[in-house]
Amino acid sequence: MPLTKLECDRATCPTGKPYARLADGLGMYLEVTAAGGKYWRMKYRHAGKEKRLALGVYPEISLADARKRRDKARETLAAGDDPGQLKREAKLARVLMGANTFEKVARQWWDQWKGPKSQHHADYVIRRLEADVFPVLGSRPVDTITAPQLLAMAKRIESRGAVDIAKRSLQTCGQIMRFAVAHGLIERNPGADVRPSDALKPREKENYARLDAREMPELLRKIEAYAGTPYTRLAMKLMALTFVRTGELIGARWAEFDLGAAEWRIPPERMKMRTPHIVPLAPQAVEVLQALQTLSGGRALLFPGERDHERPMSNNTILAALKRMGYAGRMTGHGFRGVASTILHEQGYPHHVIELQLAHQERDQVAAAYNHATYLRERRAMMAAWADHLDRMRKGADVIPMPQRAA
Repeated sequence: MPLTKLECDRATCPTGKPYARLADGLGMYLEVTAAGGKYWRMKYRHAGKEKRLALGVYPEISLADARKRRDKARETLAAGDDPGQLKREAKLARVLMGANTFEKVARQWWDQWKGPKSQHHADYVIRRLEADVFPVLGSRPVDTITAPQLLAMAKRIESRGAVDIAKRSLQTCGQIMRFAVAHGLIERNPGADVRPSDALKPREKENYARLDAREMPELLRKIEAYAGTPYTRLAMKLMALTFVRTGELIGARWAEFDLGAAEWRIPPERMKMRTPHIVPLAPQAVEVLQALQTLSGGRALLFPGERDHERPMSNNTILAALKRMGYAGRMTGHGFRGVASTILHEQGYPHHVIELQLAHQERDQVAAAYNHATYLRERRAMMAAWADHLDRMRKGADVIPMPQRAA
């Protein structure tokens, strides 16, 4: 009679015997050892010799799964092959090939994927893999990775409160597994079986902290008197004047600037929308850049890292400086963009001109034939007026409204 799950669960080895064997049928049996282990085995004959094939350990391999493995082995036998020999050869091949471990495949994917990406973003992705993914999945053969294993990795990251990193790590693993499918290393992508939204906690949408416009004069004065490094002080001044994204600012290179033309041309690979972007530079912004040139020492980066001058400063540098000045939880680097947008709209500047200067995702009629130089004359005038407005606020005089612009 075939075995039942209850019989498998209750099976024990008689006292005084090294093992007991419970037959299921078609050569398969459950071997129970004196130590309590339970192993699926299959007895078969090939080339006139009796052999045994290991099918797995119970209960990790259920009764139903063991029968599937037995049936597959019998199909191999029917085709004239030895299932045990094929299993040994496959194991040896994985060893000789370095088993195409997940880490090995992931690094091959990264080498190809990073091509059009910014150096900063590419470095961030590989660091996250090295810190969170490789310690869990890196040594596993890529063809053994399962959807539950991918999910367990992501849940482990989520457990420390890093919900965004967990989500991105899961998405990155999905890209790596698609790469493995495309290169014939696996037959299907287990990452397709689990989506971040199905498995991870949703993150509440955050609005970047920012000050009210009335608080800006005090912040500008504190920035001017900031006692930290000159690089950090000048970075905050340039961010206020240009209201670019933090990543766009700290990754800036001198090759992107034409001080004679008063323009900063950010290449597409460093922009969120992968579109080239022109930032008109007011005289005050050019003055900040000239001060930075005296510090640069011929380096390519405007804001080099404190320890490694070949890498940009940390994206937390500006946030830490704002915290030191008393603005923890009240203002972020991104907040300068929000303040600028609010004030410029209040002063009557056209919405589409502001949005183009912010390099927002919004693409309406202006975007039908979007060009990074669109409305450059209007944007240049707006940026000059904005810099003058910041000066008036910082100096503490009665703030004269910026010129009204018809929409």
